[in-house]
Amino acid sequence: MARGQAGFPLPRERHESAGLGGLFLLDPDIVFLNHGSFGARPAIVAEEQARFRSLAEAEPVRFLARDSGVLLEGALAWLASLVGASVRDLAFVENATTAVGIAARSLGLASGDEVIGTDHEYGACAESWSRACAARGASYRAVHVPLPYEGDEAFIASLEAAIGPRTKAIFISHVTSPTALQLPVAEVCATARERGLLCVVDGAHAPGQLDLDLDSLGADFYAGNCHKWLCAPLGSAFLHVRRGLHASVEPPVVSWGLVDESAGSCDHDPYAGCDALARRLRWQGTRDLSAFLSVPAAIDFCRVHASEAGPCAWLAADTALKASAQLGTRSLVREGSSLRMSLVALPPCDAQRLKTALFDSWRIEVPVTSWCGASFLRLSFHIYNDKADAEALLEALGELFKEGLPRF
Repeated sequence: MARGQAGFPLPRERHESAGLGGLFLLDPDIVFLNHGSFGARPAIVAEEQARFRSLAEAEPVRFLARDSGVLLEGALAWLASLVGASVRDLAFVENATTAVGIAARSLGLASGDEVIGTDHEYGACAESWSRACAARGASYRAVHVPLPYEGDEAFIASLEAAIGPRTKAIFISHVTSPTALQLPVAEVCATARERGLLCVVDGAHAPGQLDLDLDSLGADFYAGNCHKWLCAPLGSAFLHVRRGLHASVEPPVVSWGLVDESAGSCDHDPYAGCDALARRLRWQGTRDLSAFLSVPAAIDFCRVHASEAGPCAWLAADTALKASAQLGTRSLVREGSSLRMSLVALPPCDAQRLKTALFDSWRIEVPVTSWCGASFLRLSFHIYNDKADAEALLEALGELFKEGLPRF
């Protein structure tokens, strides 16, 4: 196979026979089962991003200083219709990790406060909470949630039991990154309201994979990625903030929106916005806005080609069940799951060596995740995947493990 700089394989020309995979820019020689990490872009979305970049380069001042506010409002309107929210409560950010970090700095934590999460959270977000709490004399505590998952009722009971007199907020993933669990966030948000607590949801894996109605959900802060299951460009994500908390948001960059707010000025409204949330998050200094502005193209693509989760979810669950049986490990597949991600527990082995062998010898891109000292394969199936991809993984695992024992 021909290779380019840094040893990456050069993509072959796409053909009509590639089916839905031919709509994407993925290398057809790779069995790509890792959509959950960084997503993948359809060619039509990449072309839309290139169009916006060309507009910005043709007349940077007009594009950024005069037109960007209107363009971003339009893109947010498309996103708002998808996630069930008001445009006023949404802001684009680069990724969900950034959004969670903003929320952690915006809660007004004080000495003695406590934030509770689970031990299934994304590592960078858990660290963000630990640091934000430590800086204010507060604490972050992770509640243990066992695998296999014992059900929503047991989960809510364990979370309620963990709430104490110092608890100020609950942090929870809608879909957990290391373990591909869909957690009952609506019930968690309701519990938080009943207890007078704030609730922050990491929805990195939700947009494009789950139906969302953020206005009804009731989270105080909800972070979502557009570059994963929505197939938007890298660097496109959002933060949804409950209306009464807009003015409390601490932006990662202090820029002209806050300057105008402090001065009582409207000088930068065309690009910095004129309400509290926009003034804090819309203009984060000069930056490339093309990823945000291409989100409508991604939404349109997914509505046409990827609106039904059933086939991908079935393939993910079926492959995980077969892989678990082949490896002799306990199945972690939840019956009736609509997720396009499934988890396969690995037997004792050098998990990183396994990941390397799958890619180097079998051209299979699949992530190895870890949780509580155990290792897993996290399978992701999107519309470009088919049964042949599942069979390729099962064949590789059959060769790499004999009777559940690794051959390395």
